[in-house]
Parts: sequence; structure tokens; C-alpha cells
Amino acid sequence: MPPPIELPDDVETLKRLVIESYREVEAARAALISEQLQVEKLRFQVACLKRSRYGRSSEQLDTQIAQLELTIEDLEASQAELASSTRTVQPGVPIKPARRPLPPELPREQIVHAAACTCPDCGGELRPAGEDVSEMLEWVPGHHKVLRHVRPKFSCQRCDKLIQAPAPARPIARGIAGPGLLAHVLVSKYQDHLPLYRQSQIFAREGIDLERSTLADWVGGASELLAPLVDVLARYVMGAQKLHADDTPVPVLCPGRGTTRQGRLWTYVRDDRPAGSSEPPAVLLRYASDRKAERPREHLTMFRGILQADAYAGYELLYGERIQEASCWAHARRKFYDIHLEQDSPIAAQALERIGRLYAIEAEIRGRPPDDRRAVRQARAGPELESLHAWLHAVLPSVSKKSELAIAIRYLLSRWPAFTRFRDDGRIELDNNAAERSLRAVALGRKNWLFAGSDDGGERAAAIYSLLGTAHLNGLNVEAYLRYVLERLPEYPVNQLDELLPWAVVDQLPVLRMAA
Repeated sequence: MPPPIELPDDVETLKRLVIESYREVEAARAALISEQLQVEKLRFQVACLKRSRYGRSSEQLDTQIAQLELTIEDLEASQAELASSTRTVQPGVPIKPARRPLPPELPREQIVHAAACTCPDCGGELRPAGEDVSEMLEWVPGHHKVLRHVRPKFSCQRCDKLIQAPAPARPIARGIAGPGLLAHVLVSKYQDHLPLYRQSQIFAREGIDLERSTLADWVGGASELLAPLVDVLARYVMGAQKLHADDTPVPVLCPGRGTTRQGRLWTYVRDDRPAGSSEPPAVLLRYASDRKAERPREHLTMFRGILQADAYAGYELLYGERIQEASCWAHARRKFYDIHLEQDSPIAAQALERIGRLYAIEAEIRGRPPDDRRAVRQARAGPELESLHAWLHAVLPSVSKKSELAIAIRYLLSRWPAFTRFRDDGRIELDNNAAERSLRAVALGRKNWLFAGSDDGGERAAAIYSLLGTAHLNGLNVEAYLRYVLERLPEYPVNQLDELLPWAVVDQLPVLRMAA
């Protein structure tokens, strides 16, 4: 057994030790990512060589190459995210990146940052003394352009003091990407499901040389910049009285092995508009490397209220005084629908008809206040529920105990209190469709990019999906919204970030509203 570690008594020394230990851990993590990246690049090269040897007829090799492309871009983004979190840039220091110049044929827009008219020290008259010029690649819908930031230099004729306007803030320190271009890359990757290597090919067709590694740097840097805003969004979502929860599998590549394992994306939706609430809707996604019960417990540590979800066993540990269960009628209905579709069962058909009457009542009271909904439900849905409960008990003995129909009936009866809780609480919805809708973009992306390149990639995807999903729920053009926040975040006060949440900018940017 190693000898016990002796720690100093004074607080300041302890703080220094903690900071040094944190830096060592981050450095070790960066080194590990760098090594993993090198391994994946070598494996990618080997796969390309094999394909050139055996011909393009091998679909397995093509799939392997696509997998390696995604793994590399996620590792490069992780590398960039670590670098941006530890990098410091001195304000006013000229940015002179070692990169190829932007294509001269792109349109230029010049922005001059004027300094003071007189010397701030002695009040003397200024004379020109040169200028600094930096270029930023920007995207406006339909085309690219270059923003030329010109900062003239002036010297005082009396005291020779050099005067120059400070360099404008950039979303990514020392980066050439403007906020519009960053938003376009993020939306293309996460909303339109275009991997970075494909985006790089699209840029190349337009005469712009942007390597996949450069785009990965931008994704990592933008994710680091957006992280505090996602934290503010998370606090708002977890402050709800009712949440919709669901999860979906996401295949994740294992760097260095070429195999996949199953990660999970969990969604938590705050949306009380069907109950007449004026509070803005929001969605929060969280990534986890597995589906263990402690994952939702960790996510919902700060939540108190009603949780609408399916019958996942991991939620059972949460239910009690702090969190109340509300089951999903759409989930129960789906079981009977599948049976009716496959077996043309008259019992399943009758179950569907009875559940349909509950949905008909809900359609009439959607958007009304909770008290009104409760009163209507107790008067009209209550008798329907009692009749359905008695009927289920009556038909259960007549079906085979191991049949799918019996399983569907027992599923309803075993969770009857959770299924009927909506009758006496107007805040609760009949189903959990709000959560399922929030995962549609993930399901579409899974068909296109098939997997996440790493756990870090899964966490980035969850964060970006949270902002995009919330912007969409609030009727915003998601790319225009991201551009708006990326333009302002570098210099925005941390204690006022709630002013950049989607619903807070709707009135400031009415042009972002989507057509009804």
C-alpha cells in the first residue's frame, strides 16, 4: 500500500495544488486524444491503401473509411475544445495566423475600426502610422464573403504615443471563421447531418480550401464557447414542474479498435403550452456512455415534479415524494396497434377505440388552463377510464397468458395509477410525444452518420441539439439564432446569458420567426 499523502494546512497552497493537478489531468487527456488521433489517422491511411489495392468494389472498406473519417473529426474537435479552454489571448495583440490566404475572388467587405481623434494622454493631434488588417471568412445565406477588419494606427504629433482601436472579438480566438460561418458548419453537421469531411469537399468545390481538421477545430471551439449558455438552458429546463423524458441509442465508435458500442442520448422537454402556459418551451439533451439507472438520476438531481416517461426500469428508482410518475398512453396504445395490425384482433381494435375516446377529449381541451382541463377530464375521461379498467380485467382471462395481447393488457393494469394521474392533474399530458418529437433529428442523423466518433462527440452533439431543439420549439430559424449568439457570446456578461436564450431574442429578431 502506498504511503498516505501529506497535504499542506494552508488554503492557498491547497488551491495551487488543485489547480496544478487539474492542469496535469487536462494535459494528460490532451496527450491521450492526440495519441488516439494519430492511431486513427494511421488506420485511415491503411484502409485507403487497401481500397486502392483491392478496388472500389469493397463496400466494407468504404464503410470503414467513413467510420474513420468521423472518428478523426470527433477527436480533432475534442483536441480543439481542450485547447480553446486553456488558451489565453492578450487583447489588442494582432492576429497573424500561419495559414493560406483566402481566395482573392471572394467578395470583400471592409470594416474600419477608428481610434480616438486626439491623443488620450496629452490631447495632441494624431498622424497616420500604418494599419493592421485581418480577414475573417463569413457566410451569409447563399454565398461566402470576406470581412476585412482594418485598424488604422495613429501616432501623436506631440508625444509620439501610438493609438489604435482594439481588435474586434472573434468567436474563436485567432480563428478566421465568422459567427455566420460557424453557425452554418454546426447546423450542417447536427441539423442537416453532413459530416465535416463532406463539408470540406463542398467548400473545395466553391474554391475555399478548408481541411476537415480546421472545421473540427471550429466545432470544438464553438462548443466550448456555447457551453455556458447550455448550462443556463439546463437550469431553466430542470426548474420545470413537469418534464417529458425519453432516450435513444447512439452507436459510438471505440477509438483505436474500429468497433462500435452503444451510447445513449437522453432528452428532457419542458413544454406546458398544451396546458395554457405562457412559459417558453425548451429541450435539454444529455449524452451517456450507457443506459444505467444512475444516468437519469444524475441528470434529474435538481428536478422536482412530474416526470412523463415510458416504463424504463431506471426511472423507478426516482419515483417517490420528489418525483411523481405519469405514464404515456401513446406507448400503451402502440402495443395494441401493433397487435391489431399483425393479427387483426377484435380485442385490440376495441382497446384502440376506447383509448381513442380519451384522445378525442384531449383534443377539445388542448391549450386550456390546468383547472379547466382537470374539471373536463374528471367529468368525461373519468367514466371512460373506469369502463376501460373494468373491461381490461374482464377480457384478460380470455386470452393466452403469454400472448402479446396479454402483455399489453397487463402493462396497462400494472401501471394504472400512473396512467390515470392525468385525470386529476391538468398539467399532465396524455402521452410523452413531446419527448419523442425532440429526438427526431437524432434519429434522422443516425441514418446518415450512423454513429458518434467518440464519447466527447456524443456530449458535443447533445449540447448543440439542446440549443437547436429549443430554438426550433420557439419558432426560430436555428442557423440565424446560432449566428446571433455566436456573434455576441465572446464579450457577453456571464451573469446575463439568460438574455441569449431563444425566447429572449424573439422580439429582438422578429425576422427569425419561422412561417406558420
